[in-house]
Amino acid sequence: MAEPIVELRHITKRFPGIVANDDVSLSINKGEIFAVLGENGAGKSTLVSMLFGMYEPDEGEIFIRGKRERIDSPRYATQLSIGMVHQEFRLVSNYTVTENIILGLEPKRKFLGLLPYVDIRKANNDITELSERYGLKINPEDVIENLNVASMQKVEILKMLYREAEILIFDEPTAVLTPQEIKALLLVLDGLRDYGKTIILITHKLNEIKAIADRCAIMNRGKLVSILDVKTTSTDEMARQMVGHEISFTTEKKPAKFGDVVLKVADMSVKSITGYEAVKGASFEIHSGEVFALAGVSGNGQNELADAIAGLMPCSGGSVILNGQDITRASVREHIEAGIAYIPEDRHNVGLVLDFTLRDNFPLRQYYSPAFSSKGVISESAFNEHGQKLLERYDIRSSQGGATITRSMSGGNQQKAIIAREVDMRTPLIIFMQPTRGLDAGAVMNIHRQIVAERDRGAAVLLISLDLDEIMDCADTIGVIYNGSINKIAPASELSVDDIGLYMMGVGKTA
Repeated sequence: MAEPIVELRHITKRFPGIVANDDVSLSINKGEIFAVLGENGAGKSTLVSMLFGMYEPDEGEIFIRGKRERIDSPRYATQLSIGMVHQEFRLVSNYTVTENIILGLEPKRKFLGLLPYVDIRKANNDITELSERYGLKINPEDVIENLNVASMQKVEILKMLYREAEILIFDEPTAVLTPQEIKALLLVLDGLRDYGKTIILITHKLNEIKAIADRCAIMNRGKLVSILDVKTTSTDEMARQMVGHEISFTTEKKPAKFGDVVLKVADMSVKSITGYEAVKGASFEIHSGEVFALAGVSGNGQNELADAIAGLMPCSGGSVILNGQDITRASVREHIEAGIAYIPEDRHNVGLVLDFTLRDNFPLRQYYSPAFSSKGVISESAFNEHGQKLLERYDIRSSQGGATITRSMSGGNQQKAIIAREVDMRTPLIIFMQPTRGLDAGAVMNIHRQIVAERDRGAAVLLISLDLDEIMDCADTIGVIYNGSINKIAPASELSVDDIGLYMMGVGKTA
């Protein structure tokens, strides 16, 4: 009989205006991979965060290894052998692999029996042995800022294992990985299970759950809908229970009808904020009625390229032409007025003002226009009407409608708000940067349909994504960026996922 290692009994967690978890009870067995599925705002992240001590339940009980526990901090969760890899890595970039892993648990010795010092040599040997044991081979002396994303993720996993974690929580672990790296990570998770580790997995990728998980819990609006045996349940059934209706995983689209060139990027170079050349001589064109998708591993210049096109970063070389107008050195407002809408990757620091209400975030790009103000005086009624329209049209869920403080919303609904604001502007060029990261399957398909609808109305669409399924679903043309250079441009029909993955790692032939 399976042995429960985690039990949640009648867990309820409330935030102002919303019940995040409503009387949730479930048990997770020792040595299994247990997935948690749900739409954005369904409460899955809140539920798992209580296991790691980031929140405490308002009602209910948590049992670890049969003993009732009050997990009031991540420190206490660590003492219970619970570890968590967050979607955003928590590493010190100028520290080595070893220094990050041992932080807070440094092995100390005394010089001449008197002066304490950290025994880095022993720590390096321990990390090497640990990494080899679990198939996570990495050089302990490498500095974090010199590592790729997949290696950083290995460091996060090793941090948990070094602390002897038995219960490992992963929040969207494959969001920034190539297909080859995803396969490697799934093998690592499978190996950790073989070592007796218990893995709790939050992901929106149903095919990954099908490939690796033993059971999955499905949540909807804070309630537990069901717990399913993954082997005997189809991905279609998981999706149906998650969103409450049937869902298609393929975006229906008519053949593209390319028009005139809307965006022309010629020999663009962009320096990062730290001064290195992040984009190196990039050139491409996007026509009206075309979705041009740019694939690449995170950190290869995509952010800088998108920011430069949108006017948020200066170009150090080359030019950006929009509908025949040179906007290379134009201001941000001039970029907006020329006809660029931009969904940035960083929704918190760039996309939204988190302490504003939803109503006040929606017109941020147009608040000074006659539609929202007159002689410098903002129209409250125009703000209210616009906010209500976007809430309904784009299915943005919030506790207090337009009056909701944006910071209090789930990440997925924050993302929906940014997309609603930008798409509603109906510009000739729209840049989607990681538009569906952290969104559930239903929301992903809605956004894919919006991307295609923008194309069909004649817009030029630049889609920059780390999700190759998304690129294959939406793109007419695909470019691949590696180390700041675009090393391949081809019609989407001529490239496979594996081909793109190789170009993303710099292995494929240039063209």
